[in-house]
Amino acid sequence: MSGDEHTETGTGWPEPTGPTGKPDPRPDAPDPDELSPLAPEVEVDPEPPPGETTLDRSTGRSFTSALALVGGWRRTSPATVMIFVLLALLGFTLVEQLRTTSTDPTTSAARQEDLVRILYDLNAQEDRLRQDIAALEDSQRQLRSGEQGRQAALEEAARRADELGILAGTLPAQGPGLVVRFEPGGAAAISAIRMLDAVQELRGAGAEAMQISGGDRVTVRIVASTYFLDGENGSVFVDGRLLTGPYTITVIGDPATMRTALNIPGGVVATVDGDGGTVIVEDREVAEVSALHAPVELEHARPIT
Repeated sequence: MSGDEHTETGTGWPEPTGPTGKPDPRPDAPDPDELSPLAPEVEVDPEPPPGETTLDRSTGRSFTSALALVGGWRRTSPATVMIFVLLALLGFTLVEQLRTTSTDPTTSAARQEDLVRILYDLNAQEDRLRQDIAALEDSQRQLRSGEQGRQAALEEAARRADELGILAGTLPAQGPGLVVRFEPGGAAAISAIRMLDAVQELRGAGAEAMQISGGDRVTVRIVASTYFLDGENGSVFVDGRLLTGPYTITVIGDPATMRTALNIPGGVVATVDGDGGTVIVEDREVAEVSALHAPVELEHARPIT
């Protein structure tokens, strides 16, 4: 092939020519590189027909992702759905319980002193019950053991008789306790209802034995059947005996618990102070209750055998 028929291009390929072997002089002629067999083919999206709506590719991908998410929810097992429902119910229950507890009118209205007193009384009562249980269990074990059991039975009977005698007021007693003195102020007298309130609060705090004395040294043992009536000139009848003020109650029991019971808000101490009187409470390591209550002869009641 001669040099007139082609020109070197540096690539070894002949320079493209038109139909006559020369470069195509037309302005809209294709680029010769586009006609090279090594040029990649470029896909061109066809123009949509007039009036036809097209869907953008990014929009199509988002729609496909949404379909995949819906399909994933459809494939969710019933157990998973049930777990979500139970967790939602549990969260609602916890929130409702916290809201109810935080708005409880009973605990929100109680003062700190009242709550401390209630807790202290409950702890003291629990300790006494535990001691009683331990004593009863020990007595049961001793009663089941032969000759020693019979001796223990006699000792237990004597101990129970002593306890009943103290409770009934037929035996004197001593032990730790309080001395509570009621002094009227001015024209205000200490009424019988105030004395009864004091006795009831002391009993509720675990008092085991009590007696009341007047300013005239008359002393009366306080038992379950004791009653109080107002007399003349600020005097008080206790079980039919006339006492004049000031009055002194000697009580055996846990001093701290009984003191707390007397000093609760709205209790005996606060009420007597409001009436113009004074209540003086003193601890005693050894308080003596020596007044005796005459036993009552029963006419109708008989023990069941």
